[in-house]
Amino acid sequence: MKNTSLFISGILLAMVLGGTQVFAGNPDRQGEAGAYELLMNPWARAAGLNGLVAARVTGYEAMNFNPAGVGRIVGRTEFGIAHTQYLVGTGLSLNAAGLAQRIGENGAIGLSIMSVGFGDIPLTTVNQPEGFANFKPSFFNIGLAYSYVFRDQKTKLEKVAVGFAMRVVNESIANASATGVAFDAGVQYVTGADRQVKFGIALRNFGTKMKFRGDGMTFTGIAPNGNTALNVDGRPAGFELPSLLHIGLSYDFLFSEKTNRLTVLGNFTANSFSRDQMGLGFEYGFREMFMARMGFKYENQMFDAQNSTTASGGLTAGVTVEVPFRKGSAQRIGFDYAYEYTRVFRGTHSIGLKMNI
Repeated sequence: MKNTSLFISGILLAMVLGGTQVFAGNPDRQGEAGAYELLMNPWARAAGLNGLVAARVTGYEAMNFNPAGVGRIVGRTEFGIAHTQYLVGTGLSLNAAGLAQRIGENGAIGLSIMSVGFGDIPLTTVNQPEGFANFKPSFFNIGLAYSYVFRDQKTKLEKVAVGFAMRVVNESIANASATGVAFDAGVQYVTGADRQVKFGIALRNFGTKMKFRGDGMTFTGIAPNGNTALNVDGRPAGFELPSLLHIGLSYDFLFSEKTNRLTVLGNFTANSFSRDQMGLGFEYGFREMFMARMGFKYENQMFDAQNSTTASGGLTAGVTVEVPFRKGSAQRIGFDYAYEYTRVFRGTHSIGLKMNI
């Protein structure tokens, strides 16, 4: 266990020092990244807490926040689907599916797929500004993760989980596309007599630059002799992925012989291409069959109409109803809903279905 502790301490130190170097607080980098769908969360449970879940998220949802949590699933297999109406009124939607599968006693793999829907967008030209056809951009990403849980040698209870994830992200229209690869790494630590204290840290979206390529990047030019039209390839600039650092902490207050639970969560996110965020969340659970949650996330100047860089109003809420397939069974099915208040449009609604089998 001593070697394990040294190994985990080394990972934590490297992540913190690496995050310190990357997130130096350079405001000049704001808005320079792309692939911001990597920051969109399709999962209703985490959405109800405004994504303040780096310390306690588990299963396939962990792939969006801290891949270490993939290995801390309940049971051997976890599967879920989700749909989000993003900023109602814009036509944006998110669809996702996730799977977490335990391998052996301590390992687990995770798989997630997410797509962004934009609805029909009019195709316009200089000569036809009113539009003459519709097109649908295709934004999707697929991720694969591995997590390993180190257990206490005496109690055999989970102590520390580490995880790594790789995600391929693609953005395309009819005649141009861009592809990139993002990498995540994270650690979760669980302690306390009732496993009530949890800490998590994760680095996300470190990877390759993306650049659009295709016929859409060409234009018609005139040859130097002035008589011949040529197709000229444009040279679009590449763009970075929206890398960030999550640091989270949670504590469970247990009441009435542990049938009632109140969890308090805190989370800090250092964004390399946008303003840092911090937040506080609460989740109440009754027999782990009914859960209600609320979260608030703040970033500097978010309520300043002139300088705000987010549409979010900071406040989210959600509920979960989870029941066993039959009385006394460990196999469960859960239904989730979450709502995010936004200062513009009509908010964001998320629903989800989750099964532990």
